[in-house]
Amino acid sequence: MAIDFLKDYLPIIIFLIIALGLSVAFVFLNFIFSPKKPDPEKLSAYECGFEPFNDSRMEFDVRFYLVAILFIIFDLEIAFLFPWAISLGKIGLFGFVSMMIFLFILTIGFVYEWKKGALDWE
Repeated sequence: MAIDFLKDYLPIIIFLIIALGLSVAFVFLNFIFSPKKPDPEKLSAYECGFEPFNDSRMEFDVRFYLVAILFIIFDLEIAFLFPWAISLGKIGLFGFVSMMIFLFILTIGFVYEWKKGALDWE
């Protein structure tokens, strides 16, 4: 029974041992050879637009998060276009009309946000 187990799972066990060994080796090598003194560029603000601060209760502009949330919403809704485009030949006219209705509602939402000034960065 143990021989059958090893025959079936030995390649997987060897793969896991190699993967674990490489992972530990890469972390160890990174720890040894990485620079220990961060430069001012690494300590500067990164992609968030804010300078690093100490107080977490400091007031900041919420518009950055509003634009980010709007981007995520529209990005996820546009992601529905890929499966639709692949299966368009199978779903026929009903699928085309339903997607056009979806895109029309999406466009109305986008125009509404644009007119409200949610995308303006003053």
